[in-house]
Amino acid sequence: MENFEERWIQVEFLMQERFGKVPDMEGILFLIGVNELGKIPARKFSKEQKQDLIHIAVCGLLARRGYYEYEGHDADGWPHYMQLKPVETQGLNGQERILKECIIEYFEQ
Repeated sequence: MENFEERWIQVEFLMQERFGKVPDMEGILFLIGVNELGKIPARKFSKEQKQDLIHIAVCGLLARRGYYEYEGHDADGWPHYMQLKPVETQGLNGQERILKECIIEYFEQ
C-alpha cells in the first residue's frame, strides 16, 4: 500500500482533532463500531456491548475486503456478519496491519 505510514498519521491526526487525543486501536475500533451501529443509547454501553461494538467494527472493516458479509440487523438493531473466508495474516503484526489498512480506507471514504 502506497504511503501507508503517511495515511495512518492522517487518521491519527483526524482522531486528535475530533477527540483531543489519539485513541489506541481498540478505541478506534470502538468508535467505528458505534458509527456502524448507527444509534447512541441514552445510557453507557456495558463491557459486553463494547466488545460487541469492536467486533462489529472488525467485521464491517473486513467485509470491505471480502472476508465477511453483512447479514442484517437483529431485533435490537445490531448488525450481524457471516465470515466468508479466514483472514490469513502473519501473527499479530499482520493482523494489525490489515486492520490499519482497512481503517485508513474507512476514514478516506
